[in-house]
Amino acid sequence: MASTESPGRRPARVRILDAAHELMLSVGLARATTKEIARAADCSEAALYKYFESKEELFIRVLSERLPQLTPLLRSLAAEPGQGTLAENLTEIARQAALFYEQSFPIAASLYAETQLKRRHDAAMREMGMGPHIPIEGLDAYLRAEQAAGRVSAEADTVAAASLLLGACAQRAFVYEASADGRPPLDDFAQRLTHTLLTGITQP
Repeated sequence: MASTESPGRRPARVRILDAAHELMLSVGLARATTKEIARAADCSEAALYKYFESKEELFIRVLSERLPQLTPLLRSLAAEPGQGTLAENLTEIARQAALFYEQSFPIAASLYAETQLKRRHDAAMREMGMGPHIPIEGLDAYLRAEQAAGRVSAEADTVAAASLLLGACAQRAFVYEASADGRPPLDDFAQRLTHTLLTGITQP
């Protein structure tokens, strides 16, 4: 394997992330070894560890750099409540969340079949300040900001509302795989979910 980058060639870190993403999608996280990822990225395994301390970190970077980004959207909305309409904002959140879960589920599913592997990944995510609870906390923060701005009912349970919206998006990725009709169309799903949620959190 060549150890230097030729002009015009994608940087090694980019190739590693791309290779990891493709392998994790095709064979699952448990079977995507660092050796196979390095081979697909056309670099040595030692070069892989130059950029990523472990497969756990590599998995987290794939989630944060190759999949739809929900956390930045939630942070920007929470920082400026009152912008746009609630329906528009929550619909976009639902769209991005549904896409994220749809794309991450095939990668992460194998974690639940191997207890030790899941524990290692959970520990790595906690250490990096990440995890499946982060979007719920981010959406709760946004809803509380809108609550303070008077656009969400003062009686609304914002944690429950955030859990309901994101839980439905995760279910779309998981449950409808077994349905004869497949997953509901993304835009229609996001709009209907938002409409139903808003009925509950904006009514006096």
